[in-house]
Amino acid sequence: MSANVQERLQVASAEYQNIQAELAAAVDARQKLDAQLSENELVKKEFTSLTPENTVYKLVGPVLVEQDQTEAKQNVDTRLDFIKSEIKRVEAQLKEIGERSEKKKLEVRPAVCIGG
Repeated sequence: MSANVQERLQVASAEYQNIQAELAAAVDARQKLDAQLSENELVKKEFTSLTPENTVYKLVGPVLVEQDQTEAKQNVDTRLDFIKSEIKRVEAQLKEIGERSEKKKLEVRPAVCIGG
């Protein structure tokens, strides 16, 4: 294998590994968002069984603080909207990284075939 081909292969391989690391980080972020979405949907579901007499508490540091039901419901709805928009953003990021990964993989393959 010529030095030039080997050098190009090493560079392309390193770039491919960087893309794979980005992909892993994006997948991790997506999984965390899924967990947050499930948790907040569960909280929203629990709110449906509350009566006006029920007290809602919010954890602030190590302390439970009483919170207005309406405010708590609005906060959860806002959080759900934010999480859903973040999921869309991460999905787009995953798609873009996947496309870059495939493109880089195709760049590495010919170099391996030519060099090997």
